[in-house]
Amino acid sequence: MKVLHTEWSDGWGGQEIRIINEMLAMQGLGVEVFLACKAQSKIYQEAKKNNLQFFILPFRGNADLSTIFQLYKIIKKYNIDIINTHSGKDTWVGGIAAKLTRIKFIRTRHLSNPINKSRLNFINELADFVITTGEIVRRDMIHNNRISPEKIMSIPTGPSEKIFNPNIYKYEDCRDIFNLTKDEIVIGMLAVLRRFKRHDRFLVMAKHIRDNFPQKKFKFLIAGDGPQRENIELLIQQNDLKKEVILLGHIKNQAEFLCAIDLFVMVSDSGEGVPQSLIQALMMNKKSISTNVGSVSDLFDDNNFQLIRNNSQKALNLSVKNFLLSDSNNSSSKVKCNDFVKVNFSEKVMADKILKIYKQLLNNENLSY
Repeated sequence: MKVLHTEWSDGWGGQEIRIINEMLAMQGLGVEVFLACKAQSKIYQEAKKNNLQFFILPFRGNADLSTIFQLYKIIKKYNIDIINTHSGKDTWVGGIAAKLTRIKFIRTRHLSNPINKSRLNFINELADFVITTGEIVRRDMIHNNRISPEKIMSIPTGPSEKIFNPNIYKYEDCRDIFNLTKDEIVIGMLAVLRRFKRHDRFLVMAKHIRDNFPQKKFKFLIAGDGPQRENIELLIQQNDLKKEVILLGHIKNQAEFLCAIDLFVMVSDSGEGVPQSLIQALMMNKKSISTNVGSVSDLFDDNNFQLIRNNSQKALNLSVKNFLLSDSNNSSSKVKCNDFVKVNFSEKVMADKILKIYKQLLNNENLSY
């Protein structure tokens, strides 16, 4: 079985990480995987690093004939069975190439922001199957974009249980990696530096918490990189948070970061499917607070994390305050192992579901899940 993934994006966030991890997971199940992307993209560098087969294409726009023609040639030369597209522009050119070569076309939708409802935006309807990364995204595409319920399924991104295993990391060792002292309460955020991730709200919360708990020592860690870095640096300066806030940039081992912090916070106001960073934090048994956006609620089970139903700055500040005032805020307290997340959102669960869809599509079976 041969699957060609396409990605137009230059960035490196949850979507691009999902693609690489999904490709590696499917490769482990015997699927031969390929990637078509742009030369300047970070996903190209990661594909190279992981020894994945890749092709560099221009992806200039929805009707880029050069890219369509090159995809056509790749599909024919390598006998590709399925094309799996991931962003808007590559979905158009990838979908057209799939139809011209009569291979199966899967559209994976990662974000939760609405897709244009126009009848002219018909490319998603042409897909043989649509995979979303959250249940709300699935329902929206059925309701707004005319996708048949029988050919769309939510398969959230699954982190590796081998990597995000709290039993293989030591809290003290991970604190040392990030130069954190024993007496500091560490609140962390793990997200690409994009506007919808709302790092500005995280920083307002940081200032509020620091000012309201002068007797405590805090560190606020921001892991990730992206186009908003300069704006975030300016906000840190304006709020006099240079001592308390550390911009770590891109980190290679997210599990070490999550082990080192005392509280994980996600403050996005849009754009999320089921966010990888929150799944990772829960798999690491880390106390977590998250805004209720996209399909975040898919992860909520028996109060396994604090879900902010009113996505306001005031509600965020109050949730963090409550964490600090509770008796369970010290690092030695144990959190119940999150079986719900492991059973429903691991990398193995994700890969098995995707492989089943691939097989059913190629065998022209009725899709069942």
